[in-house]
Amino acid sequence: MKMKTWMITLTAALFLICCTGTAAWSLDKIDINTASSEQLTRLKGVGPKTAEKIIEYRETNGMFKSPEEITQVPGIGPKTLENNKDLIIVPK
Repeated sequence: MKMKTWMITLTAALFLICCTGTAAWSLDKIDINTASSEQLTRLKGVGPKTAEKIIEYRETNGMFKSPEEITQVPGIGPKTLENNKDLIIVPK
């Protein structure tokens, strides 16, 4: 009986760890003013080259004032913004 209780407890703990880790990662917001190239590639439709363009844009033009401003970066259009609107943040 003790072995069965231990296995149930272990299974429940592993399930919670897996679910919490996945949920936490998927809810992470990306601050496009401070994100690294690697972090920016987590955005849908943004590969390494586009991530570098985002960084170049903010270095040349200053910090983004709104998430919508990312569409000024060559290669990022309204569709990319729409696909990532819940991930992109620009803190005030």
